Amino acid sequence: MSQVKTSSNPPIKRKKRGGDKKAALLLLPSFLIVSVFVYVFITYTIGVSLAENWMPAKPSMARGEDPFATYKNLFLNPRFQSDLRNSFIFTFLFLLVTVIAGFFIALAVHNMGRSKGFFRGVFLLPYALSFIVTGVVWRWLFNPDSGVNLFLQYSGVATLYKSIKGEELRPEWLTSATTVGDVSALLEKIIPGGTFIQVQMGIPLALIPVVIATAWQLLGFAMAMFLAGLVSIPDELREASMMDGAKGSRYYRSIALPMLAPIAITTLVILTHVALKIFDLIYAMSGSGIGFATDMPGIFVYESMYKALKYNTGAAASIVMLAIVCVIVVPYLIRTNKETKGH
Repeated sequence: MSQVKTSSNPPIKRKKRGGDKKAALLLLPSFLIVSVFVYVFITYTIGVSLAENWMPAKPSMARGEDPFATYKNLFLNPRFQSDLRNSFIFTFLFLLVTVIAGFFIALAVHNMGRSKGFFRGVFLLPYALSFIVTGVVWRWLFNPDSGVNLFLQYSGVATLYKSIKGEELRPEWLTSATTVGDVSALLEKIIPGGTFIQVQMGIPLALIPVVIATAWQLLGFAMAMFLAGLVSIPDELREASMMDGAKGSRYYRSIALPMLAPIAITTLVILTHVALKIFDLIYAMSGSGIGFATDMPGIFVYESMYKALKYNTGAAASIVMLAIVCVIVVPYLIRTNKETKGH
């Protein structure tokens, strides 16, 4: 009788410790660079924010009687209160427009035929531009004497509006100082000691053009993220869902959207990070605006340190910006790390 040979699995080779040492040595330069230029500088910035009279020529870290006086004065500063209001409102409106519009544009491009590549490039093109270029172009478009207002005038919309309302249609856009939906009185009742609020906690109308310009530039990024997610859905799954009766909008609502949830979260986190630290587009487009209607923490930091020469105030504002970004990014990184270990 012939003997049947049983196959045995090859022995598993253990990874040598020498490989770990080589990998550690290769990563050491990057680790040192990141440690110095990120964490050491963050620590130094915190020291500057707590110092009483830090100057470039005399970098003294001496503190006053109250080391947190800079932070207290910062949050009582009407301009910085406006900056925080503008930052949160801008981020919310920007994410709302960019993510929703990016998703529907991704759906449209995904279902196109031969023209898919052309339209994908059209929507991605603004993302390749500099924020400065975008700010300058859209500043002209929303200038009260040019751009959109000229279109309203020559298209007859302004004439029609005047015949109905009896007044000229001349939106101020970026030069508007109007704030709608003020909830300052409500916040003063809810927040203990809320009387420190010195600005109108509403939506500055001058922020709307800035939201439109920023969404226009980053719309392509959101589209590309969702488009990549739609492409990754197997065709077999779509065919099976069609056989089960999940067609059209029901397919996207019941199958595509749940599968795109991780990509949507990633897109939201990345765009939130961009929105919270935005500087150059708004600085080129409108600057601080009338009554700080379009001012942002990034502009406040720049002008505090390099124009007003209040280095501790600028450093404190930058640390507040860092803390706000960390509140968004750190939980996402922890969640992603847990999911990676789980797999």
